[in-house]
Amino acid sequence: MVMHALDRKLLRDFFRLWAQVLAISMVLACGVAALLTSFGMYQALGDSRDAYYGRNRLADLWAPARRAPMSLLPEIAAIPGIRTAEARTEGMVMLDLPGREEVAVGQILSLPASGEPLLNLPILRSGRLPDPDAEAEIAVNEPFALANGYRPGDRFSANLNGARRELTITGTVLSPEFIYALGPGALMPDKEGFAVIWMPERAVQAAFDMSGAFNSVTIALYAGASEAEVIDRLDALLDPYGGTGAYGRDRQISDSFVSSEMDQLWTMTVVLPPIFFGVAAFLVNMVLGRIVALERSEIGLLKALGYSNAAIAMHYLMLAGLTAVVGILVGWGFGAWMAHGLATLYADFFNFPYLIFRGSWTVYAISGLIGLGSAAFGALRVALKAARLPPAVAMQPPAPPRFRRGLIDRIMARLRLSQPAMMILRNLVRWPLRAAASALGLSMAVAVLAAANFFDDALDKMLDTTFGLANRQDVVLMFTEDLPEIALDELRSLPGALQIEGQLSEAVILRNGHLQKHTGIEARRPDSDLSRVVTDAGRVTAVAPGGLVLTERLAEQLDLAIGDPVEVEFLSGRRETVSLPLHATIPQYIGLGAYADFETLNAIRRQAPRVSVANVTIDEAHRAEFHRALNEMPALAGTAMLTDMLRSFKDTIQKNIDITATVYIVIAVLITVGVTYNGARIQLSERARELASLRILGFSRGEVSFILVGETMVLALLAQPFGWLAGMGIAWAFTQGVTSDLYEIPFVIVPSTFARASLIVLVTALISALIVRRRIDRLDLVAVMKTRE
Repeated sequence: MVMHALDRKLLRDFFRLWAQVLAISMVLACGVAALLTSFGMYQALGDSRDAYYGRNRLADLWAPARRAPMSLLPEIAAIPGIRTAEARTEGMVMLDLPGREEVAVGQILSLPASGEPLLNLPILRSGRLPDPDAEAEIAVNEPFALANGYRPGDRFSANLNGARRELTITGTVLSPEFIYALGPGALMPDKEGFAVIWMPERAVQAAFDMSGAFNSVTIALYAGASEAEVIDRLDALLDPYGGTGAYGRDRQISDSFVSSEMDQLWTMTVVLPPIFFGVAAFLVNMVLGRIVALERSEIGLLKALGYSNAAIAMHYLMLAGLTAVVGILVGWGFGAWMAHGLATLYADFFNFPYLIFRGSWTVYAISGLIGLGSAAFGALRVALKAARLPPAVAMQPPAPPRFRRGLIDRIMARLRLSQPAMMILRNLVRWPLRAAASALGLSMAVAVLAAANFFDDALDKMLDTTFGLANRQDVVLMFTEDLPEIALDELRSLPGALQIEGQLSEAVILRNGHLQKHTGIEARRPDSDLSRVVTDAGRVTAVAPGGLVLTERLAEQLDLAIGDPVEVEFLSGRRETVSLPLHATIPQYIGLGAYADFETLNAIRRQAPRVSVANVTIDEAHRAEFHRALNEMPALAGTAMLTDMLRSFKDTIQKNIDITATVYIVIAVLITVGVTYNGARIQLSERARELASLRILGFSRGEVSFILVGETMVLALLAQPFGWLAGMGIAWAFTQGVTSDLYEIPFVIVPSTFARASLIVLVTALISALIVRRRIDRLDLVAVMKTRE
């Protein structure tokens, strides 16, 4: 194959400019890798979830009740739109695990007499399912078993409705209903302290006094069935039996967390890759523009020899294309490695039995095409400019720019700046677009760092507000049913208990016109010190009698303003509806909430003061005795150890933040190097004759170097405010993209975050400029002065 002259020139230029090519390629590779990783994981989670749900028949609806007769099940199954209806008995129990000091919590689900559920089919991972006629055999979720070292045949005790029973593990399973297994009141999965337990139906019904009855029904719908209509008819049937409202997958806790994670991945796909592709396009434009300026005579000669405009344009586009190909290949490799690593983490964190990571060629193709498109976009204007140069004009030196003294020159003269400083400022002022473009590129590096470090600030705000101000208890004790407030007096005898306060919770539907939301109303005494309502100013406040306080997100979803009436439908006990005015809204970062005065809520329910949970602080010296005493409490349905939960939450999130911050520091450094190194190299090539003249006139190496390095650092300094603003914009866009009913990330960035981002970018820019500065020492002054402008 014969290689043409332009092809040889293309390869020579490509290898001659290897440092600049590498800098551009790395920035482009970051964009490709970010797109592959975020979109690839988004696709993997979606495919895995859909496959898991389909194969293991995850229910479409769940409908809890207090106690409904089995004779009601055929009526439920006859509701139009329902394909399958399966009744079951479930309940929360306290577990006494050998070798564990703290109490553990278990959620028991009944297995039908046939041995295998029709819906929410568990996958057997080891051993076998319990014998339908056995009274003390169970299967447990695999993460719980692995975390505690349990295998089939091992035993532990449970408090089943007040009776202590020893249970034998026959097998471990995974279930599509518990991809993200959260215990009561928990923020993150506790694999050691929360178990999902499958037990034969007969044994569960006997333990909870539910013979011939059920307290939960799971529903699968026909395709196209109206979920809302089925829920309405289902609620009407279960209402006399203590139904608390059917709900779909959007309120099923496990699916909600998986969907929320997918939303975060999609937000990352939309927000981050365009930054890298945009910076790469700018760098291609900057480097090729200088190459064309330096090769005017060569372009004129090529055109005089008969090369067409198309051939000249294609030559420079091919140079950009080769640079893009290097970046795309590196991005593919790094992105595939990152995606596979994240896939492993997701499979473990979300308890998938498998993760379908297709590595679809379409994702690679899309990322590659966008990478090529970015390089082409950056190169197109320059390539067309080169192609349009007439041969006679191209072979002549470019006309020098016309300069004249302006206002800025007079200001600099008044300031009595040094000659090198004036040269730096004049160059920036006389080439404002190029200077602005370079500053914009550097500002993106600052923005990426500021946006990445914002998570630390947001986490601190979330934890300070949620646990420092609003929830200060060590333990939350949840009762099987509401108890008279005087029952708290018995709890004060628990060993190690320091403070005990009660709280009433009621499941409700809040409505405003056609808008409605299932949630819960919480009420506590106005002088409560452990669980409190916190305003947007961080002040603790009591809920005024006769009204409601809603979280800001909940009020926004219901389109409510202060003073508007809120229709409240209670879902337990007396199914009555009342109207209460909205008194105030508060920020709340975890969950949605509605709050009422304790006396007001009890009065509406027409009952003496009752409590659903007890908030407790404990003496750590008596922690073991406290937990042993909890195991003997028959009315206890579960516990939430907030101190342990907070520690686990901080450790897990902090690890993720540290990994993310490290990745983004590397990305920001690559962007900074790409912009500053290329910019400094271009300045050196453009001003080599000027700098050599200064050396001949007696300027020292330091003064000459100051001109080159100083211009780069001035641009880096100018980039900082724009980077801070862009970083705030990226952080804000991310908070909006991941906000859900489960949690909200506060938009908080402290000054030290900007300072850290600026420091990293400025130091990297200085190092990059100093690397180029070394070339000044090697300038051949005579040879440089002989070169044509």
